[in-house]
Amino acid sequence: MYSDKFNKFIEMWRKDFAIERTIDEKVCIDRDGNPIPWYTYPAIEYLSQFDMSDKEIFEFGCGNSSLFWADRAKKVTSIEDNPTWFQKWKENFIRDNLDIRWRDEGEGYFNAIFEDNKKYDVIIVDGKRRADCARTAVQALNSGGLIILDDSDRINTSKEYVDAINHLKKADLLQVDFYGFCPMNNYTKTTSLFFSRDFRFQSLYTIQPINGWGNLWSMGRKNRKEFFRNNQ
Repeated sequence: MYSDKFNKFIEMWRKDFAIERTIDEKVCIDRDGNPIPWYTYPAIEYLSQFDMSDKEIFEFGCGNSSLFWADRAKKVTSIEDNPTWFQKWKENFIRDNLDIRWRDEGEGYFNAIFEDNKKYDVIIVDGKRRADCARTAVQALNSGGLIILDDSDRINTSKEYVDAINHLKKADLLQVDFYGFCPMNNYTKTTSLFFSRDFRFQSLYTIQPINGWGNLWSMGRKNRKEFFRNNQ
C-alpha cells in the first residue's frame, strides 16, 4: 500500500522519535524512555545541545519537562496549580535538585517566581495564566537567559497568548519559533524561545548544530552509502 521510502519514514518516527508510544501511552518520553517536555521536537533537540549544568530553571507548569530539566540543570523550581497532579509529581518526581511547589491560580501563582529573591537563566511559561507569568518572567530573567513559551501558536485564537507575547517582545527579547510535531499529539504546534540579546549559553559539543534524531548524516559513511543504495 505504501512505498518502501514512506514505510522507512514511518519506521523512523516510531524508532527515533517513539511517536507511536508517546501517543498510545500518553507520556512524553524519547526512544530510550527518558522524560522529555511537551514542546515541539525541534525545540527539544535545540535545547538539548546546551550545557545547562550551571543554570537555574524556573518552570510554570510541571510534568515530564521538570525531569528533563532536572537531569540537565543545576536547580529546577516548578510550580503546579492542580493539587492532584502536585501530589503525584511530589511522590514520583524525585530529584535532589528539583523543587516542586503547589500554588493556586491566584496572584501567588505568577508571583511565585519572586519567592526566593533570585533570577533564573531559563524560565518556562507552560502552565496557567500565561500572560501574567510572562510579565513576571521578564522581571526575573538573568542576563543572557531565555524564556520558553509553549503552544505559542495559540496567539491566533487567544488574547491570553497575544498579551503574553507582547510582554516578552516589550522586554526586547528575540523571538525564535520552533514549529513541528511534538510528543503525544498527531498534529503540529509551536514552541517559541525568547532570547536575551546577550544570550551566551555554551554548547555541549564542539560543533553546532549536532545531528538530530533520524538524521542521515549521523550515520557513518558506509551506512550512508548503504542507505542511498537501498533508497534509490
